[in-house]
Amino acid sequence: MPLETVLTDTDETDPTLSATATILVCDDDPTVRLLARECLESAGMKVLEAENGKEALEIFNKDHPDLIFLDVDMPQLNGFEVCHAIRQTKQGQSVPILIATGANDNQSIDQGFEAGATQYKTKPINWALLSRDIKYMLRAADAFAAMKAQQVQLRTLAYYDPLTSLPNRRSFVDQLKCSLDEAVAHQHPVGLLMVDLDHFKRIHDPLGEALSDSLLGVVARRLEDRLGLLAPRGPDPHETINRRHLGAMTIDLMRPGGDEFNIIVRNIEDSQALTAIASLVLETLNAPLIFSDNHLVLSASVGIAMAPEHGFEPELIIRRANIALNAAKLSGRNQYRLYDDSLADDAERKLRLEADLRGAIENSDELFMLYQPQIDTSSGRISGIEALVRWSHPELGAISPALFAPLAEGSGLISQLGDWIFKRVDSDIQSLQDTMPSHLTISINLSPLQFTQANFLETLKLRLSELQSKNEIELELTEGVIMSDADDSLLKLHELREAGFRLAIDDFGTGYSSLSYLKDFPVNTLKIDQAFVADLGNESGNSIVRAILALAKALNLDVVAEGVETQLQANFLTRHHCKILQGFLLAKPIPLQEVIDMLDVDFSDMYRIQES
Repeated sequence: MPLETVLTDTDETDPTLSATATILVCDDDPTVRLLARECLESAGMKVLEAENGKEALEIFNKDHPDLIFLDVDMPQLNGFEVCHAIRQTKQGQSVPILIATGANDNQSIDQGFEAGATQYKTKPINWALLSRDIKYMLRAADAFAAMKAQQVQLRTLAYYDPLTSLPNRRSFVDQLKCSLDEAVAHQHPVGLLMVDLDHFKRIHDPLGEALSDSLLGVVARRLEDRLGLLAPRGPDPHETINRRHLGAMTIDLMRPGGDEFNIIVRNIEDSQALTAIASLVLETLNAPLIFSDNHLVLSASVGIAMAPEHGFEPELIIRRANIALNAAKLSGRNQYRLYDDSLADDAERKLRLEADLRGAIENSDELFMLYQPQIDTSSGRISGIEALVRWSHPELGAISPALFAPLAEGSGLISQLGDWIFKRVDSDIQSLQDTMPSHLTISINLSPLQFTQANFLETLKLRLSELQSKNEIELELTEGVIMSDADDSLLKLHELREAGFRLAIDDFGTGYSSLSYLKDFPVNTLKIDQAFVADLGNESGNSIVRAILALAKALNLDVVAEGVETQLQANFLTRHHCKILQGFLLAKPIPLQEVIDMLDVDFSDMYRIQES
C-alpha cells in the first residue's frame, strides 16, 4: 500500500487523546522506524526512535513514553530483555508495550507476554491499522490508570484518616491482626501503645473545630517525625507483600479518631523497649508548642500491652492496652502504664473508691485540708496560701488528688466536694481566728465541671456569704475552662468579681494563652505552670517565663510561680520580678497552724542572689 494511502486512512484527530501521546519505536530496521513515525505523527502522536535495546532503555528512562512499540529481534538487548527490564522499574509497571513478532512465531508471542508485553502484532505490519491499534491501547491504558487511581482513592478513604493522613481505625484493626498473626507464626513480639491526649477538650473548645483539627495534624507530624528516627514504618497489610523476611523493628503510628493515637511496634525486643518508646512519645508531646499565636504544652496518657505476654487476640490486646491507659489517667495523667494482671481489677477498685469518697465527704474525718504558703518576693514573708484537699483512706492510706478529683467529677460528687472544701477552709480559719491575719489571700481551685454547672454562680455566692473569714478568697480556674465558652465565661467572671472573689488563671501557658482574652477578662493573677518553672535553666524555658512575666506586667497582673523547687529557679524568677513564689523549696503543704507559726519567717535567703 502506498504511504500516502496509509496516511490518509489514519484517523487524524481523536478526542479521547487529550494530550499528545509519546510513542517509543524500537527497531533496528530504519525503514520500519520511518514508516511507524509517519503513521503515528500523522495521527497526532510524538515519536521517539531507538535502533537497539540498550538505546531503547536509555530513552525510556529519560523520556518516559506513553507506549512502546518493540521489535523482538534487536542487537545488544532483544525485545524480551528490554520488556522485562522496563517492567522492573516503577515507571514501567503500567506502560503499554506492543511487541512485533513473526506471523507464526507462537513461542515468541508467549515469551513476550511472560516478559510483560501488553499486546502483539505480527509481521508484516499493517501500517494502515497501526495508529488505530495504538490509540485503542492508549485508551485502555488510560482507563486502567483511571480505575487504579479510583481504587487508590477509595482505599485511601477507607483506610486513612483525612485529617492527619495516618492509618485510621479500620486500618489499625487490620494491621494489628496481621501483626499478631505474624507474631504467632514467626515468634516476633508485637507491642501496642494507646495514646490519649490529656484534657484536649480544654484546648479544643476555645480554638474551635478547624484550628483543633489543624493542631491534631501538627501533633501527628511531630510524633511521626520522632518515631521515624527510631524505626521505619511497617509494610501495608492491604498490599501484596511477602512479610516473612521482615525481622527488623518497625513502628506504625495511627489515628483511630478524636484525640487518640495508636502505635504498633513489630519485632520489639522487650517491654523495656516499649516503655522507652512511650517515654519518647511523652517527651515529644511535652515540648512547648507555638500554635496560632498560642503557647501550648500538651500531655498524654499512654497504655501499653504486648504480645505474646498479654495475649495474641486483637480484642484482648486492645482491651488490655486500654486498661493500662485508664490506669495512667487515674494515676495523674502525663505518664504511661504497662499492663499487668493487677490492673484488670481497676474498674472494681474505681467503683469502691467512688463509694468511699462519697462516705468521706458526707460523714468522716478522712478528708482534710493542707495549705501551701505563697511567698512575696519583695518582703520575703507569706502573703497567701493555697488550700489543698487531701484524703487519707483508712485502708489504702493517702490517695492522690490526681486520682480522687477525676473520680469526684466522673461520679457527680464534685459539687459536694467543692462545698466541703469551702466549709472546711472557713472552719480551719475560725479555729485560729485570734492568730489568723486577714491580709493572707486564700486560693481555692475550682473544677472545670463546677464552672460549667448551671447553678455555679448562685452556689459560690452562697458559700461566700456563709464564710465568717475576713480573708480574700481567690478562685483558681484553668484557661482552657475559661475559654470553653468565652462570652459566657466573661459574664460569670464579672459576677464573681462583683461578689467579692479574686480570680486567678491556673496553669497559665498550657492552654489558650492569648493577649486578647487577658485584656477582657477581670482576672487578678496568673499562675505560671510548674512545667515551665521546671524548664528554667534552658533557653526555651527561660524565654517562655520571661514572656509571661512581661505580659503580666503590661496588664498589671500579679504572678505566682508554682513548683519552685531549686534556688536557681527562685533566683531567676526573683531577678525577673515575679511577685510570688510557691513550691517545695520554700514550703510544702502544711496544716494551717503551721502556716501561722511561720508568718514571721523571712524566706528571702532562699531566693535572693548574694552579691559578691
